[in-house]
Amino acid sequence: MSKVCQLTGARPKSGHKVSHSNRKSNRRFLPNLIQKKVLDPKSGTWVNVKMTARAGRTLAKNPKKFNVQIALLAKKALKRLKK
Repeated sequence: MSKVCQLTGARPKSGHKVSHSNRKSNRRFLPNLIQKKVLDPKSGTWVNVKMTARAGRTLAKNPKKFNVQIALLAKKALKRLKK
């Protein structure tokens, strides 16, 4: 299961875990992903989207911002259903 936001493209980042003695070891910072059903306004179909919590907040405030990405995901979902 990939850890990538389908709307914003947010991916895991790398950095250091720093101990109390200031030793550094590598770690990953994963995006806060949630799975949500979103309605595509053009086709009127529901699409399952894996998005970050931040993208969900943006979508609630400004739904038109991700219309293009949601339309592309809906088109892919409809192609999968036709097969």
